[in-house]
Amino acid sequence: MSMFPLIEPYDSGLLDVGDGHAVYWEVAGTPDGLPAIWLHGGPGAPASPDSRRNFDPTRYRIVIFDQRGCGRSRPLASDAGADLNTNTTAHLVADIERLRLHLDIDRWVVVGGSWGVTLALVYAQRHPDRVLGMVMAAVTSGRRRETQWITRDMGRVFPRQWDHFVELLPESDRDGDLAAAYARLLASSDETLREEAARRWCEWEDTHMSFAPGYQPHLSVRELSWQMTFARLVTHYWSHGCFLADNEVLANMAKIAHIPSLLIHGLYDISGPLDTAWMLHKAWPASRLIVVDDAGHFGGSMGEKFAAAIDEMVNQLSSA
Repeated sequence: MSMFPLIEPYDSGLLDVGDGHAVYWEVAGTPDGLPAIWLHGGPGAPASPDSRRNFDPTRYRIVIFDQRGCGRSRPLASDAGADLNTNTTAHLVADIERLRLHLDIDRWVVVGGSWGVTLALVYAQRHPDRVLGMVMAAVTSGRRRETQWITRDMGRVFPRQWDHFVELLPESDRDGDLAAAYARLLASSDETLREEAARRWCEWEDTHMSFAPGYQPHLSVRELSWQMTFARLVTHYWSHGCFLADNEVLANMAKIAHIPSLLIHGLYDISGPLDTAWMLHKAWPASRLIVVDDAGHFGGSMGEKFAAAIDEMVNQLSSA
């Protein structure tokens, strides 16, 4: 099956979640459908209209929101004076719960992509009684091993581009936590340096996502304000270990072992190698892993397989 036609939301708003933050939310599909929430990637890569196309609008009540600091939520992390201290994984999990209550939803399907998978897993482990099922693509778990792979170990695969990535950093920072070093650049009072850091971070992200056939850069060609928001939030989360104990998600899989799930991962995803998805699948009796043999970190037929899996979840839950 293909992705579903583009639809418009029938309700939307800004929800005050405290700490000076308001998150944008919207609801599309059918009001009487199975409730589902979409958790976008990044951190800091907000939802787009195409996010709605993952869901059959005749079967789902589709909830989409932009996480703190990005997209249509306010304030943006790109703002020079933005305080990121109240932007953590725990805050995002609390925002999801606040939105669920605001929309008067008892339980829902949780759907995520990339960073959104880590957030979905943490949310489910902390609120398992609110999750009916899960569908996740480009699987991540927030381990430091994963961010170390992306920021440093990947230099063995793309040495020329990695040298360009690190040369902006002071030499004293090049052997340490590269996400933390970039976070310091992105918080600099030197606007030119901040902008160059955002550009180079996005160039490197496009590089390590480029392994799949037919990949087209999409981060390094975005407008500068989008790049600044994205780079600030990614480096903020990664330099703090995603605000999780290392290996926290895998250590707590027993809490969600009963929740039906579909995991979709690209065979060519060198950004997030398949081992994370495989380890989660082995630790999750109620899961099924789908490997997409023409996709990387999305791309190829990933969108179609993802939409099909989300549609399949309705069938699973209705027959349970």
